[in-house]
Amino acid sequence: MPKRKNTFSSWRRGLAQRAAHAAWSWMQRNGSVTAERPAGFRFGSIGEATRLAFPLGTVFGEPWIRLGSHCIIAEQVTLTAGLMPGLDLGPEPILRIGDGVVLGRGSHVIADTTVTIGSDCYFGPYVYVTSTNHSYDDPHEPIGRQWPRMEPVEIGPGCWIGTGAVILPGARIGRNVVVAAGAVVRGTVPDHAVVAGAPARVVRRWTPEEGWQPPLRTPAPVPIPDGMTPGQLRALADLDEDAVARLAALEPEG
Repeated sequence: MPKRKNTFSSWRRGLAQRAAHAAWSWMQRNGSVTAERPAGFRFGSIGEATRLAFPLGTVFGEPWIRLGSHCIIAEQVTLTAGLMPGLDLGPEPILRIGDGVVLGRGSHVIADTTVTIGSDCYFGPYVYVTSTNHSYDDPHEPIGRQWPRMEPVEIGPGCWIGTGAVILPGARIGRNVVVAAGAVVRGTVPDHAVVAGAPARVVRRWTPEEGWQPPLRTPAPVPIPDGMTPGQLRALADLDEDAVARLAALEPEG
């Protein structure tokens, strides 16, 4: 025989769920870090409209971290300067992040020595950038107890770093580089390149003389023209290939 539904208990559970979601939304709005809120005052600098989403990951060494303007630092992103909290790292910043940078959820940027991320870089979730690596020179000493090696890391402006990529100490990534998801990058990567694999290798590159080599397999996306309405877009989606070809052949007026 089916049990009678306790409508009062269901109502209380629904109310509790709504209250929990409302409280979490309130914490997300008010727990984020910006230049105007007290937690932001600890940083070396935070630019206009930059926000670190709540909940934060591990964050320390804030006086040696400088964030540009209009950056989005997603939830649970770790940003650290120095080997541990409480160190005096000198007068210069250790971790520099340019304007318009997006760091995806769960990413880590570990700056025990200088790490620079150029403007307009976009990171997918769970990217790991570190200027420190374990050493294993002494075969008789546990690796975790040996002094680590540190090398500066530089990521040029305009890069796209795919989900789960790892940027190792000493990496020098050029301008407008695509790092494929899961790639492990070390050494120097030239401008306008696509790298993939572990260790990452250049799989495609653009030069003024030859363009993209190997050539791109698909045409470049065309931005939606200004003023295009949703109805017009739906009408275009209904066109067959012959109609699209006829429209493409028409010469623009004027």
